Amino acid sequence: MRSRSRLLFFYAALFLLFLYGPILLAPLFSFNDSTFATFPLKGLTFRHYAEMARNTGLLQALRNSLIVATATAVIATAVSLPAAIALTRYKLPGAGAILTAMSAPLIIPSIVFGVALLIIILRFLDLELSLWTIAASHVFICIPFAMTVLMSRLEGFDKSLEEASRDLGEDAWMTFLRVTLPLAKSGIVSSLLLCFVTSFDEFVLAFFLSGTEPTLPVYLFGQLRFPNKLPGMLALGSTILFFSGLIVILAEILRRRGVQSNSPGDI
Repeated sequence: MRSRSRLLFFYAALFLLFLYGPILLAPLFSFNDSTFATFPLKGLTFRHYAEMARNTGLLQALRNSLIVATATAVIATAVSLPAAIALTRYKLPGAGAILTAMSAPLIIPSIVFGVALLIIILRFLDLELSLWTIAASHVFICIPFAMTVLMSRLEGFDKSLEEASRDLGEDAWMTFLRVTLPLAKSGIVSSLLLCFVTSFDEFVLAFFLSGTEPTLPVYLFGQLRFPNKLPGMLALGSTILFFSGLIVILAEILRRRGVQSNSPGDI
């Protein structure tokens, strides 16, 4: 039994190394005092991070990504919350088909989705490509994540609390504001964070629909064509990796806290 446990531990360690090892090389080379990402390291320096902070094009792309990600997170969560309530509180005909349709963006390849949206926006809607076309496409891909988190939270607390509120004379809207919304708060925050990270890191749709205002991933891709820009892009990627990881961890903590809580006093 002990040898089996050691073997499983060794396998898990190799799997994690294979999965995250290449990603962890980016922060390492971002401190390398050289243009080339090779071993041995020439020296340790923070100048690549200082140059990144002075890059106006990068800062503008960062601003664009923050605008798109914030708008996407708010809209996707606002759209998904009523749908999650309907699917968890009522026996809707075709609920399975609705969930399948909402999960379609996870199944359809992003490049197919991007080309289709590009044709619709330019040929049928006759709209200019902008940050808002990117945000609209990101809403579609974020809805499945928001639905999963919100449905998990709404199914995790005692539904009799809502019934008690209605029995005491509150209408559906006040029950939602005073009971459902406070209980679902952790799921809503988790949904906002996950949607924000998903939109902030997304590249394919932003590449097709960005127009003249690139988001941060599109800007990063464009800069990789120049070898002398590589250290700064590694610093940028390391910074994104750090903050994205923090947001995902926070979202998961909030989600688990919400699922384990079954009364308003636990939240």
